[in-house]
Amino acid sequence: MNKKITRIGILALALLYVMPAFSQVDTLKGTKPEKFVTKHSAKIEGKVINYTATAGTLILRNEKDEPIAAFGYTAYTKDGETDMSKRPITFSYNGGPGSSSMWLHMGVMGPRRVVVNDPQPNGPAPYRIEDNNYSILDVSDVVMMDPVGTGLSRAVGKAKNTDFWGVDPDIRSVSQFIKNYVHENERWNSPKYLLGESYGTFRSAGVADYLQSSFGISVNGVVLVSNVLEIRTLAYNPGDDISYVVNFPTYAATAWYHNKLASKPASLDAFLVEVRKFCWGEYATALMQGDQLGAAERENILTKLVAYSGISKEYWDKANLRVNQPQFAQELLRSSSMEVGRLDSRYKGITTNVLSEYTTKDPQATDIAPAYISAFMHYYTTELKVSKDKTYNTSAYGLQGFNWDWKHKRSEGLFGDACPPTTAPDLLNAMTNNPRMKILVMNGIYDMATPFGATEYTFDHMGLNKTLKANVIQKYYEAGHMMYTHEASAAKFKKDLVEFIAGTLK
Repeated sequence: MNKKITRIGILALALLYVMPAFSQVDTLKGTKPEKFVTKHSAKIEGKVINYTATAGTLILRNEKDEPIAAFGYTAYTKDGETDMSKRPITFSYNGGPGSSSMWLHMGVMGPRRVVVNDPQPNGPAPYRIEDNNYSILDVSDVVMMDPVGTGLSRAVGKAKNTDFWGVDPDIRSVSQFIKNYVHENERWNSPKYLLGESYGTFRSAGVADYLQSSFGISVNGVVLVSNVLEIRTLAYNPGDDISYVVNFPTYAATAWYHNKLASKPASLDAFLVEVRKFCWGEYATALMQGDQLGAAERENILTKLVAYSGISKEYWDKANLRVNQPQFAQELLRSSSMEVGRLDSRYKGITTNVLSEYTTKDPQATDIAPAYISAFMHYYTTELKVSKDKTYNTSAYGLQGFNWDWKHKRSEGLFGDACPPTTAPDLLNAMTNNPRMKILVMNGIYDMATPFGATEYTFDHMGLNKTLKANVIQKYYEAGHMMYTHEASAAKFKKDLVEFIAGTLK
């Protein structure tokens, strides 16, 4: 893959959270697992839940039984459960690639959460940490996982961190951790779930298939939070118009939210139905024609692009009907010297260069990062009692040699790996071999990092058998990539997830 595509995959598409690591020094040189075990209680859904928290590492080994990685995690298990065949367990992680699980951990999955002033500015500490009423610990044990290079996870022995930084080695190591955890904690007969966010969804598709084909572990359900299975849908590759088509519905939703439409419809849902019809029909057809598009038809498309996006006809005309995400984020509020967020386009921030073609920062990411980092690090060392001499990397970015290898065998066409990667074939294979596995897709309407239109396109083109297509449940939230920062969406997230788990157990 050339340098441009690599740069697009890691920086422009972000798939998430480019955060500075706390340390570039590998301080974990031992090859023995570590555990910090504490007892707690939290009030969830009006009930007091007593639970055990275990933070630490498990050791991964290669086929020669040599240690290759200390894999970090934090597990929450409800006390008093005796029949593990009736107690679900959910393995959860964020994306990046290169992000720790801190975001999901303190946002919605763990029994404690940080409260942010969504979507308004949060400012500096102190931040409020409270019992997480939206955690699923009342219905499922939760294991928060930190891939190698993040959290406490490090390569050990003769291995290097770089050995794990790629699509396929990441799928293998995450799958191996899950197998090891299941074995060590006698959870072979428990209902099992994967819950990943952003690149974590890309990972989950591969992990669901790898667990089944390599270890005989079939999962009951896969939860895709802010989903992306096909990098092509986000890449805006030259000559490929698919990104413009599938991202446009999110542009329209963003313009609706910021009152930039000349005639704002009362119903966002009805508006987006209309916009989707335009995108999948007239707009896609027009872009497919390239420079053969007739003048009258072009004028008609221009008129509708303006009406649905809140951006001027002159801009769309100069862009040749094609505006990418960083351009849109910069242009929509340019007249007020503001720009909208990528992870959550409800957020807006001051633009430092009103002449710029592209946004250079993400207002949501820069705003909430200090709250999440500060709250998590305080919680990790005070409540979970993890030793302060342990370095927790919130991200692998900044670590020596971090450069993701995007090659994935199942992505290859007639020209090998000369194409954007996808794990949609992995999920198709996993669902075909395990037809009882259900999929819950959680979409943020204002998510411009992994837009809902791209997810809909992917599942409509995956080639799923009709009976398997019924196993896919799509849910939508009036928030962004991290929809759980929005209080009402966090409550809906919990409700939808609990109903999903219950449905898979029938």
